Amino acid sequence: MKGKPTDQRLQELASKWLNKTITADEKKEFARWYNSDQDHDVKIPPEFAENEEILEDRILFKIESVIKNNNNRTSPKIWLSVAASLLLLAGVSTYYFTHNRYVKPNEIAHQNTTNDDIKPGGNKAILTLANGSKINLSDVKNGVLTNQGKTLLKKDQEGQITYQASAKAEDQSLIYNTITVPKGGQFQIALSDSTKVWLNSASSVTFPVAFSKTERKITITGEVYLEVAKNKHLPFRVAAGKQVIEVLGTHFNINAYTDEPSIKTTLIEGSVKVTANDKTVILKPNQQADVLNNNTGDIKVSAADIENVLAWKNGAFQFDNTEMPAIMREISRWYDVQIKYEGQSPQRNFTGSISRNVNLSELLNMLKYTGVDFKTEGHTITVIN
Repeated sequence: MKGKPTDQRLQELASKWLNKTITADEKKEFARWYNSDQDHDVKIPPEFAENEEILEDRILFKIESVIKNNNNRTSPKIWLSVAASLLLLAGVSTYYFTHNRYVKPNEIAHQNTTNDDIKPGGNKAILTLANGSKINLSDVKNGVLTNQGKTLLKKDQEGQITYQASAKAEDQSLIYNTITVPKGGQFQIALSDSTKVWLNSASSVTFPVAFSKTERKITITGEVYLEVAKNKHLPFRVAAGKQVIEVLGTHFNINAYTDEPSIKTTLIEGSVKVTANDKTVILKPNQQADVLNNNTGDIKVSAADIENVLAWKNGAFQFDNTEMPAIMREISRWYDVQIKYEGQSPQRNFTGSISRNVNLSELLNMLKYTGVDFKTEGHTITVIN
């Protein structure tokens, strides 16, 4: 194939290279592309056979130039897809893109870190029983934790909390428990009807230890992902702020942090009805409803980026042209740190992905490539524009 490959062809070649199915001729095709300023085909130099990182670097540099020169006629997401694939080629799972500059993960890894570096969050939660007593779920051993009437509360080997109600436990529907996840935490529980709930940092869920025969209803704060057990005769309702989400059985995510500009309900599978401010919408899979906090306007429905929405549940930070304040709010919750700004908030956007298992310094080093600096004093991070 002569000439310049199409965007689709470049993605295909990157995918083949990643899966180690690319042929020698296809490598030459790729080489001709990054040397497209030449009028003739340029063969891959012999040293590339022993050190493909040299070729990778040149390709990334070329992609950078294409994005810079073709922002108005080339889809950035297409080029980011190619870049991500090429970096995966090198055995890493993240890529960074800031102001038309790619930053390779090994550049970040080699940055200096200190012994007092802030660790990422982990499984942490406090259970508040109906009588007001509290159980630190991070400390308790696996097995039966307590017996509330006819419902057993257990902790399994994976650290998940499970409520197991007997067939005659409906009379306990007015016995409520609350699980609260602090900053720097996350947790997963299974309710008495087998509905699964994942809680992000600084989140909570209040629920009956056993659902009644007339309704299933829980209240949440912060961010949760739910896989609701199907029951066509008994709808499942979730109260989040001033809105209520009603389902029969489905998978969806709710982001209801009070410091975010809106409550976002994102549907992954099934169907949900969102009611807020006396208005109601029905969501289809891959749609998102936005309800502005403290606002009496309409519910805004838009297409959802499911990968971005569920990144937290899948163990990653994922940003897509995200503003710095939104990024720092996520960092504050996951690393349990305070965020301050020296001067005004930086007008920077960032696109990239990184594991939530890295220390804070590694994440901040990545963000520095936007031209923003950070000062860490204990558990306070100051953003310097």
